Amino acid sequence: MAEKKGVVTGEKLELAGLAGYQDGAVVSRTILDKPVGTITAFAFDEGEGLSEHTAPYDAFVQVLDGEAQINIDGTAHNVAAGEIIVMPANKPHSLRAVQKFKMLLVMIRA
Repeated sequence: MAEKKGVVTGEKLELAGLAGYQDGAVVSRTILDKPVGTITAFAFDEGEGLSEHTAPYDAFVQVLDGEAQINIDGTAHNVAAGEIIVMPANKPHSLRAVQKFKMLLVMIRA
């Protein structure tokens, strides 16, 4: 089994446990980082978020726990556990945890 950036490949892992909550913080853990894309687990304390930015690639978000507001190109979307949203390439987006919130972010660089 190989390990890269802290995640053991070839071993079963609990997705929701890959990034733990920390008071007043955003925690991330890279699961895979390849030339064609990345997979990252995030945990946001209530009220924490990411400021508006753009990315040159589409980004797939799967909500694992809690609830967040994700703003994409000026439109607010409330997303909760079990839901997904795709943030399109080159569109400004931001997010804020309405309550403690975990997500899986998949960015495809192609």
